[in-house]
Amino acid sequence: MTRVKAYVLIVTDPLRTKEVFEQLKQIPQLVELHEVMGPYDIVCEIEVADLTEIPPILGERIRRIPGIESTTSLVTFPEP
Repeated sequence: MTRVKAYVLIVTDPLRTKEVFEQLKQIPQLVELHEVMGPYDIVCEIEVADLTEIPPILGERIRRIPGIESTTSLVTFPEP
């Protein structure tokens, strides 16, 4: 079965990073989640069966979390 992965680089309000992190844990399609140092605050990995599943996760789940200031998404090429 082909899987599609996306890496999401998240910038948060510094006072809400921990809160955002906890809310992200509730999204089942996130298979990796890390708080990081640098220009981004959180990096997460999404894994789904089909590319069409990624936009709703980003737009309706991740970007609506209060405290997220911006996201950058990197979608991988599907693995055979």
